[in-house]
Amino acid sequence: MELTLAKKDLLRLVTRMQGVAERKSTMPILSNVLLAVEGPSTLRLAATDLYLAISGKMLADVSKGGSVALSAKDLLERVKMMPDGPIHVATQDNASTTLKAQGSARKYTLRGMPGDDFPPLPAPTEGAPTLALELDVLAQLIAKTSYAISTDETRAHLNSALFEWDGDIVRMVTTDGHRLAKVEVRVKGRQASATMLIPLKAVNELRRLCDDPGADVSRESGKEVPPPLVHITQSGSSAFFQTGGTTFSVKLVDAQFPPYSQVIPQGADKVVKLPRILFADALRAVSVAASERTGGVKLSLSPGILRITSESPESGDGFDEVPVDYAGPALTIGFNAKYFLDVLAALDSEEVSLSVSGELDPAVLRPVSELQFLAVVMPMRI
Repeated sequence: MELTLAKKDLLRLVTRMQGVAERKSTMPILSNVLLAVEGPSTLRLAATDLYLAISGKMLADVSKGGSVALSAKDLLERVKMMPDGPIHVATQDNASTTLKAQGSARKYTLRGMPGDDFPPLPAPTEGAPTLALELDVLAQLIAKTSYAISTDETRAHLNSALFEWDGDIVRMVTTDGHRLAKVEVRVKGRQASATMLIPLKAVNELRRLCDDPGADVSRESGKEVPPPLVHITQSGSSAFFQTGGTTFSVKLVDAQFPPYSQVIPQGADKVVKLPRILFADALRAVSVAASERTGGVKLSLSPGILRITSESPESGDGFDEVPVDYAGPALTIGFNAKYFLDVLAALDSEEVSLSVSGELDPAVLRPVSELQFLAVVMPMRI
């Protein structure tokens, strides 16, 4: 294999592969990135850990075809150190690969593995149901729910995000057993229906894919172009996300997600409207003095005011208050402050509503201006 390519394009794709390439695998090939020539002007890069897989294409001036697998970590470190401009890549018969910067003496040699040893990547079956979604919408779904995914990998049903689409409604729900986040959006046109459980590691990679400027559509000056789309396909036990020249696939979790609709309180009789930024600032300040073990704070409601207090036998007490739109009876409930702060940080509305029923009942937090989102936070005894 011999070709010349742009450093910035190679660096972008190699960086994108890092989260998928498995550095600690017992199979050495999984810590590698596959470089494979496809046609006279295309190089494809791919990485997989056998559960997640990602591939992307870039332009290259190909002199000789072929493929090679190179250490993802080593390749990234060396490409970063190359001067800007073209890089010449040449592979020998023993998979030893040379990177040479054009117009510079800088050169690296990497000990590679034959590209034929790299495991094949999955592909969706023809005719599998596909949803076309704006990339920004997928990014919003992830941003507003991912914080509530459990990090306990032994509880697969909670270490995942539930992604559903039914007709023109797309929904994402997450929970770790102490809190729940749900957001749904309406998409144009009639869409297929599917339900999938996406593991946390894949959700994090999807967030990076949404944030990657290389996945965006280049905009010509003075011309309107449609927003970038991601095509989501469920095929067998896998899901595929395609945007721009990148395809990301994930083996879905085979588990039963909790019946989330039963967790959402109905008909809470105490609804408080309060400024989001002031509420978050007060929570953050009072939680500094909360117990390090529980992070618990007390929210005390009374007409026109919400008082926030914390008590710690080790570090003392904290107190603050926020003016609120509330005229109901007094009520005090304990919560983990971090759970509220995570929700408030994911929102951008100026005002939020807090719905509660009793001291032992969960609270529901919603942005006043966006009824498609809600978060449920379970109370705690303090």
